[in-house]
Amino acid sequence: MRALIIATGALLLTAPALARDASPPRASIDPARLSEIVKTLASDEYEGRAPGTPGERKTIDFLIARFKAMGLEPGGDQGGWTQAVPLIHTRIGAGGSVSLTVANGQSMSLAQSTQINLTTVRDAPRIDIAAAPLVFVGYGVSAPEAGWDDFKGLDLKGKVAIFLVNDPDFEAVAGEDAAGRFGGRRMTYYGRWTYKFEEAARRGAIAALIVHDTAGAGYGWSTAAASNGENFDIVRSADDPRVPLQGWIEDDTATRIFTAAGLDLGALRVQARSAGFQPVELKGLNFNAALPVNVERIESANVLATLPGRTRPDESVMFAAHWDAYGAGPSDAQGKTIRPGANDDGLGVAGVLELARVFKAAPRADRTMVFALWTGEERGLLGSEYYATHPLRPLSKTAANLTLDILQTAGPAQDVILVGAGSSSLDADLTTAAKAQGRAITPETFSERGLFYRADHFSVVRRGVPSLLLMALGGAPDLKTGGRVAGQKWLDDYMTCYHKTCDAWSADWDLRGAAADVALFKTIGTSLGNSRVWPVWSKESEFAAIRAKTSAERR
Repeated sequence: MRALIIATGALLLTAPALARDASPPRASIDPARLSEIVKTLASDEYEGRAPGTPGERKTIDFLIARFKAMGLEPGGDQGGWTQAVPLIHTRIGAGGSVSLTVANGQSMSLAQSTQINLTTVRDAPRIDIAAAPLVFVGYGVSAPEAGWDDFKGLDLKGKVAIFLVNDPDFEAVAGEDAAGRFGGRRMTYYGRWTYKFEEAARRGAIAALIVHDTAGAGYGWSTAAASNGENFDIVRSADDPRVPLQGWIEDDTATRIFTAAGLDLGALRVQARSAGFQPVELKGLNFNAALPVNVERIESANVLATLPGRTRPDESVMFAAHWDAYGAGPSDAQGKTIRPGANDDGLGVAGVLELARVFKAAPRADRTMVFALWTGEERGLLGSEYYATHPLRPLSKTAANLTLDILQTAGPAQDVILVGAGSSSLDADLTTAAKAQGRAITPETFSERGLFYRADHFSVVRRGVPSLLLMALGGAPDLKTGGRVAGQKWLDDYMTCYHKTCDAWSADWDLRGAAADVALFKTIGTSLGNSRVWPVWSKESEFAAIRAKTSAERR
């Protein structure tokens, strides 16, 4: 069914608690405009919008032209529309080898992409690791506030660290030490692979490997191995190193490796849920890698536009999405190679552009409205991370970040999926805005997948900025036509195309529901933009203390 054009934002603007926006109906979020923008960005001409490709240049030119046509002001470097983001791009080359040496002198080869998936973000033409000992570090969590330390003083220098994915209490049962210690099945940052690789680097490991399992990771092996040896990172200073070699081990392969060392991986999973867990060396095994690496430096870019605040321009509200997708990859069954990223995150980009349009048509807010379109999200939240470490506006005075990353395309819904429920006072703002639309809030179904830590808002969250994420992967929407069953079908169908060539624009999309979701951010942004309120983290949040350090800067 083709998308129908309705004024989804008009109802929102009648909410008494959030009123102050007298913009006319023409300033409502327009499903047809969303569709038109995605159709362009997901076309073959844009080549899948990978950083460092001709598709990037086309994308950035398109975005800047849109912001200019709306009459917004540039928000990038030195008065321009972009913020330069220096990236390092690496790919494990052909002809290398990865193996384990067993005690009897035999060698166990590990095949890239099928048994192991390795990458590096180091600027070096080769990786050579010979006879490195392996040590199992459980979940690899060091959390003094939770009374948890998986390392117990272990020196990882020169060693290969093997981690379990997710948190210690992901599979914990009543009576085990880990049960409830990290929020139950809801993933914390300690469960993310990014944290584990960072912890390995801090402790001097020569390599870091995570045992993949679909339930714990939240995605199958094909997604864990999708990089095919390729990786990106921002260019970092010498005092912010990364582990030389990082990656995933396929679950059955990991079981065989532990068995070769005389260990039971299943039993060790249980032991790792104990606060008394001690790291376990895989005795009799050594890790070897001889890998050529193709390295290049790329200068990519974030695109930023602003509407300066009327009375408090130094304070801001940020709306964001990522413009990049996965570019070209292996041919699918139909011979297609371009992964167009229509929903992920072309639709989020369209939402930000629509927000910019309707805010420009509305009375100017007291605070500055920032519209940020990031590079490198698919490569590890890189564009937003660069901004967070090189902010162009003070993060201490950024009231909130509101991020769009994948919206449902199946029509109006009775509810809104809330990712990261209970994180901050923004939950209440979303509830109020949704109620004005006649909709309810449904907490994410898959909190164990850590979606709150997997989108660009997390780069500023780590620096204390309260944030909201609208991400349709959080659960099946309760669609007005077909209910939750139809919503689950939409989600299941979309996941078959996640990061693949079939994440493509369709004339059959019904974007009325997506437009209503985007309009929620218009309502929340209008309220925050015209208030003296600073959203706050919940007392239980690990980010509350970070935000508190800059409280004197907010009045």
